[in-house]
Amino acid sequence: MTPRSTTLAGLFMAVAWALATPAQAAETIRIGYQKSSTLITLLKSQGTLEQALKDKGIDVSWHEFPSGLPLLEALNIGNVDISADVADTVPIFAQAAQAKLTYFAEEAPSPAAQAIVVRNDSPIHQLADLKGKKIAVTKAAGTHYLLIAALAKAGLKFADIDPAYLSPADGRAAFENNKVDAWVTWEPFLTSVQRQLPTRVLADGTGLANYKRYYLTSTPYAQANPQVLKLVYEQLQQAGQWIKAHPQDAAKVLGPLWGNLDAPTVEAANAHRSYQVEPVQADQLGEQQKIADAFLAAKLLPKAVDAHDVQIWKP
Repeated sequence: MTPRSTTLAGLFMAVAWALATPAQAAETIRIGYQKSSTLITLLKSQGTLEQALKDKGIDVSWHEFPSGLPLLEALNIGNVDISADVADTVPIFAQAAQAKLTYFAEEAPSPAAQAIVVRNDSPIHQLADLKGKKIAVTKAAGTHYLLIAALAKAGLKFADIDPAYLSPADGRAAFENNKVDAWVTWEPFLTSVQRQLPTRVLADGTGLANYKRYYLTSTPYAQANPQVLKLVYEQLQQAGQWIKAHPQDAAKVLGPLWGNLDAPTVEAANAHRSYQVEPVQADQLGEQQKIADAFLAAKLLPKAVDAHDVQIWKP
């Protein structure tokens, strides 16, 4: 074989090797999530999102956060690129902090997925009875707005109760040990406490709080990566459809991820969630404005927020 033919043979071998070997990912997308981020944790556990992005030459790094506020703070300062779903209240606090964030998807309302619960033997039987009571609630969560809306319906102000700002785990412990008079929580914590303790639902979100969940990204990332967002959006839609079509299978996958909850509890909790992923519509942010106004009136926001003054990515 001549030197020229040797060179050509080597070139052909190199091309064949490159075609047969997966290309190194050219970039990495950093995704922030919480344990309660159902669709993202499902995609993470099944590897479907990673595979879809890998096919486009993109790696994924996962970053878990204890709650929505630190997640959006990390998004704002550039430590993550995309946020899994957060309760509708969380972006309001981010707006008040002048975060440069963009909505890129929402889950349709799930009002029955959050509720105010009391013990069966509690003297509290109507919302007006909450006056002067100590109530466990997670600050800035969707349940925070549910509590404000419920109090308003009863003619009460937030200052009329004694709030105990607790994480879901600490809220459950305080409720279980009679340290608080009521607990405002969401799924799957709601179904879990109902199945394990003698409780009553004082009110859920029906007629009070729609409880949408929003997916966000940093505005610079949205502007630079529309095709990546489109792929993530489509994967979220498919995951939501799969959960509703395969509730038992979904419960088996999610149970271990949710602190080893039994499958029937997970399935019952998921029945209260829509998991219907949709585009965000600017003209449908009316409840976001109600949330912002309610938090301002309760002196929980430092200044007024225009909920419509946001960036929205369209699929």
